[in-house]
Amino acid sequence: MAQHQQGLDMQARSRARRRALQALYAWQLSGSHMNAVIEQFRHEQDMEVADLEYFEDLLHGVEKHVDVLDAALRPHIDREVAQIDPIERAALRLAAYELKFRPDVPYRVVINEAIEVTKRFGADHGHSYVNGVLDKLAAELRAVEKRG
Repeated sequence: MAQHQQGLDMQARSRARRRALQALYAWQLSGSHMNAVIEQFRHEQDMEVADLEYFEDLLHGVEKHVDVLDAALRPHIDREVAQIDPIERAALRLAAYELKFRPDVPYRVVINEAIEVTKRFGADHGHSYVNGVLDKLAAELRAVEKRG
């Protein structure tokens, strides 16, 4: 029973990440306040099937730490953060937040989820770019975990 619940929790978190990617995309393009974006997504999306608390943590975390996250990404990217495709940028920022501020989430899960959301919403080869950047970032931020 506990394994079944854990599987449901993981699915809810995956859905929360997908919704968070879409919300971050909207936030990046609109320049709206994050609370307004969250409210809009609460009304428009079927949030019962996602982990709403995790969704909000991701979005508020990225908003609060966007400068730190972009600075962490900068050594691993080949252009300015603002020039990265908006979907890829949202995926990178979400994953960077999880890698840096959510040590409870294994780095392999963070990278895999970022690749999956980028495959789903991004350009054809965007997931390869995201994978390459996050692999380097994980080696930096989660060196102990990655070695172990």
